[in-house]
Amino acid sequence: MIGRRIVLVVVALTIASLSCQPAAPEAGPLSDADVAAIRGVLDSLVEAEVAGDWDAVATSFAEDAVFMFPDQPAVQGLAAWRAFVDQVQPSVQDLTIDIADIDGRGDLAYVRGSYSETMAMGEAEPEQLAGKFLWVMKKQADGSWLCTVTISNSDLPAADSDT
Repeated sequence: MIGRRIVLVVVALTIASLSCQPAAPEAGPLSDADVAAIRGVLDSLVEAEVAGDWDAVATSFAEDAVFMFPDQPAVQGLAAWRAFVDQVQPSVQDLTIDIADIDGRGDLAYVRGSYSETMAMGEAEPEQLAGKFLWVMKKQADGSWLCTVTISNSDLPAADSDT
């Protein structure tokens, strides 16, 4: 009988102690400074792409970032991205982005928007491209923001295929 009472007391105390635990803090919305920093990352990216400064472009992305470009397999990591850039040799003559939304909580954020650009791959003639994009960003220990996942989709009709 005493053993059963002890068990009941231990269970009651355990339940009471668990109910007194503070709730996990909820991550607050992004600050104005975070939103400005994220906009700055994209502004710098646009400037670097038009200048053809792919080293500067790379500073917008985490080392293990995932790149999902239209009509291409996903590219995992900056080293693979750099190999991809070296292979396709992009030349961006003009790039405009329109940010529709920046939101997030704590150290995670997303950026949603659209783009239009004039780009050539290697020796090919420049093409007009337009589409939409989504970036997932993570705040770093130093307070900066880096893109961890980027996906873009073309708004242009698919090319006709003879096969």
